Amino acid sequence: MSNIPSSIFKAYDIRGLSPGEITEEIAFRVGQAIVAETGATTVVVGRDMRETSPALEAAVVAGVRSQGAATVRIGLTTTPMFYFAVASRDATHAGIMVTASHNPSEYNGFKAVRAGARPIGQGSGMEQVRDRVLVGRLREKENGVDSSADVVQDYVAKLQTLVAPETIQPMMIAIDAGNGMAGHTLPAVLAAYPQLKTEQLYFDLDGRFPNHEANPLKLDTLRDLQSSVKKHNAAFGVAFDGDADRVGVVDERGEVVEAHLLLALLGQETVRRNPGAKILADVRCGRIVQETVEAAGGSFGMTRVGHAFIKQELRETGAVFAGELSSHFYFKDFYGVECSDLVMLLVAEILSKTGQPLSALIAPLRKYAHSGEINFKVADKDAAIRAVEERFAKEATSVWKKDGVRLDFADWWVSLRSSNTEPLLRLVLEAKTREIMEEKKAEIAGMITMSSS
Repeated sequence: MSNIPSSIFKAYDIRGLSPGEITEEIAFRVGQAIVAETGATTVVVGRDMRETSPALEAAVVAGVRSQGAATVRIGLTTTPMFYFAVASRDATHAGIMVTASHNPSEYNGFKAVRAGARPIGQGSGMEQVRDRVLVGRLREKENGVDSSADVVQDYVAKLQTLVAPETIQPMMIAIDAGNGMAGHTLPAVLAAYPQLKTEQLYFDLDGRFPNHEANPLKLDTLRDLQSSVKKHNAAFGVAFDGDADRVGVVDERGEVVEAHLLLALLGQETVRRNPGAKILADVRCGRIVQETVEAAGGSFGMTRVGHAFIKQELRETGAVFAGELSSHFYFKDFYGVECSDLVMLLVAEILSKTGQPLSALIAPLRKYAHSGEINFKVADKDAAIRAVEERFAKEATSVWKKDGVRLDFADWWVSLRSSNTEPLLRLVLEAKTREIMEEKKAEIAGMITMSSS
């Protein structure tokens, strides 16, 4: 048996300390295992800018080729561009990207997808990949062909089919690339929309993340962006995570636009363009999403947390757009996967169309007091979830149990679920007033604490 830690295999990807947990030997085995799992004859391989990524990429390529499959290296890439490179090529049967997404510099890992950029995650192949990697190397075959491709301009052309340049008026945008991969692709994207003038922060690729962690979910990472928006009178600001599949937005006043409010705004616009369209939101998102979508004439569906689950739901239900509280946004017209650049362009297009500042568009959506996600370290997460459910279920108007438990009431709701990526219990509440939200938050937090003592 292998001494590889099974903990590196997450619900959505493979991730761990590198060097340390993620090694070139593991990368080689991952390459082999993905070919074995998918039956791919061609695999797209990309990487981010982390210091260990080039060596891991080379090992992945060697592993893929050792199984007789061809590799198409696209080099440095964002996750959305990687997905595009896989999904837009009919002959491509799988893809592997070397990245640890928004994790700090000491981490690295792998995202893997099937043909069409369909995710390999929990319940969709990750367990089989894990088992193959842990057992050891597979028998080698004659090496497959290795080639390279530059997909940046094709990616930009795809964006232009979704947001035509002429639909955006001249405006100033502040952009924080966080020294991550957005700094690689954004120059080409922005060149296609020359009316967008930008104040650019941290576009230099640097896997050490010297200025701040590339994670727009952490509000302290947005401070420089907020200052830049106000200093340069920008229409709005955007911040990207390390692999640019998450995007954070601030309005023209420098105030953070929470992900579920942005989801409501974009969902409403999506329904206007696609009458009757279905929009999905994960279980943590606020009621305003459903209310806004249905008021626009669309339909709404709730999903489990996690990109692998949401992408599957989007495909199965025919939904047009989906989003998560973690600032992932998914588009049917972009192969059913995330595209943070598209979010930025759509916001610019909406501002151009309405002639209103972003703060004015968001203001009517701030109807409820939302707690955000609160984490607890609990020895028995299932017991804590059961305790909360037993306490409140009889009073609830609905109980949703596909991801932990979500309990809805007339004036508030609560979601309590185990993390898919960390040993944590995650709590989210929302209420009609901040007083109700704080009261229920204190009560439920107390119950969680008691259940773990």
